[in-house]
Amino acid sequence: MNLAQMDQSTPLPDSSPMVNVAVFAGLIVVTLAVVYFVNSRSTSSDYFAAGSAFSGPQNGVALAGDFLSAASFLGIAGAIAVHGYDGFLYSIGFLVAWLVNLLLIAERLRNTGRFTMGDVLSFRMRRRPVRAASAVSTLMITCFYMIAQMAGAGGLVALLLDVRSEWGQALVIAVVGLVMVLYVLIGGMKGTTWVQIIKGALLLLSVTMITLFLLGKFGFSFSALLEQAAANNPLGSDIFAPGAKYGEDAVSKLDFVSLSLALVLGVAGLPHVLMRFYTVPSSREARRSVVWAIWLMSLFYLCTLVIGYGAAALVGSEKIANAPSGENSAAPLLAYEVGGTFLLGAVSAVAFATILAVVAGLTLTASASFAHDLYANVFKSNDAGPEAEVRVARRTAMVLGAVSVLGGILVSGQNIAFLVGLAFAFAASANLSTLVYTMFWRRFNTTGTLWGMYSGLGSCLLLVLFSPVVSGEPDSMIPGVDFALFPLNNPGIVAIPLSFVCGFIGTFLERSPEDDDRQAEMEVRSLTGVGAHSG
Repeated sequence: MNLAQMDQSTPLPDSSPMVNVAVFAGLIVVTLAVVYFVNSRSTSSDYFAAGSAFSGPQNGVALAGDFLSAASFLGIAGAIAVHGYDGFLYSIGFLVAWLVNLLLIAERLRNTGRFTMGDVLSFRMRRRPVRAASAVSTLMITCFYMIAQMAGAGGLVALLLDVRSEWGQALVIAVVGLVMVLYVLIGGMKGTTWVQIIKGALLLLSVTMITLFLLGKFGFSFSALLEQAAANNPLGSDIFAPGAKYGEDAVSKLDFVSLSLALVLGVAGLPHVLMRFYTVPSSREARRSVVWAIWLMSLFYLCTLVIGYGAAALVGSEKIANAPSGENSAAPLLAYEVGGTFLLGAVSAVAFATILAVVAGLTLTASASFAHDLYANVFKSNDAGPEAEVRVARRTAMVLGAVSVLGGILVSGQNIAFLVGLAFAFAASANLSTLVYTMFWRRFNTTGTLWGMYSGLGSCLLLVLFSPVVSGEPDSMIPGVDFALFPLNNPGIVAIPLSFVCGFIGTFLERSPEDDDRQAEMEVRSLTGVGAHSG
């Protein structure tokens, strides 16, 4: 049966809910078994950084697995299917952003820190206030990112099981939250990394397979696929040019610039990406891991271009928009159209693994930051043992799981790529300026660090709360009211420059210089790796 002829209330009539549940359950059992058998609990280094035992290629696959989230697989494919060229801009932004990590961040960060971003920021500053700010930033960014992934999990399973009630989707999101907490509690960074490696390999295999099957339906003619996509989209040939989503007026164009800034600059400030650089033994391996990640993600995003337009061609943008999870349904619906129930089950299982692996990595990062930066170095004044840090991290993971479940329920139905764009804006606003200043500007000090981080976080949060994301539009989080004062959906264009400016001004407000010896030591470590990870 062709999807275009199906009733909208039953988008996947031939798909067996019990089969899908069995596939998901089997996937969870297998990955939990992997986590359990590779688990190492001996030290905080093992739990937080996997003992720095992974090679560059291994970490590169894990980086791709950690970064290629539900936003990349579900959100971008749906955005391309519905909006065309403007949806593909997410892929470009995500990919170009890794050059910032390669050229500026990866090597110096690996040489200077041990477990968290706070290790780097506090190296030559007053440690307690800077670590506290770093932990607050990490917790806020990871919560935004996790909420987006939870919403994706709810939408995916709602599609497969035809769950349309809010309570049903809430239950699905709660189950995902429970499983991700189990990953973190049982396996730590080592177990989570192996899950991400497995998931990254499966994800790349899946998108490549769908792309080949899809092109085969059109005689391996991409032009024929694009013609059919235009015919099946109300926008017609406009889906091949900029402006379908962000070109209506000056405000939407400015919103696009703001989103682009957030996507390109945000990756270098994402705590869960930065933490992965500590899982390799040297700065050389850190660079290799980024190069591997870039090549793998290039392949992935080229496939999503074909998948997105292919979904428009074979499924139709209206069918996608009317599915239980809207734009996020494009890839599963296309898999069903191309390969039937079998391919749908395989692709959905990979998407589900994608969400589980990403939220597990996010949970581990946030809980590590709370335990290592706040608990051990702020509350206990660096007098907490490794066992205590790991114990607090596990308890924090459980709390974060509950928070992300509640947030995922609240934003269920929003495009995941859009929600992740907000997390990128927070990361770029709060973390990028302070990381760049810390590693490249000797005059930078504690006051500049605090001004940069808190101004970025505060302005971002304030602008989002009073933007159309929260109120004033039919698809807002609170659609019934209107207190939107900021016209843009993404605050990056204001918050990112503001954090750089405030960090600069704050630096000159503090007259007392930082420790010159620590500054010199940090410069030597960041460039050469001598003394790295010794304390």
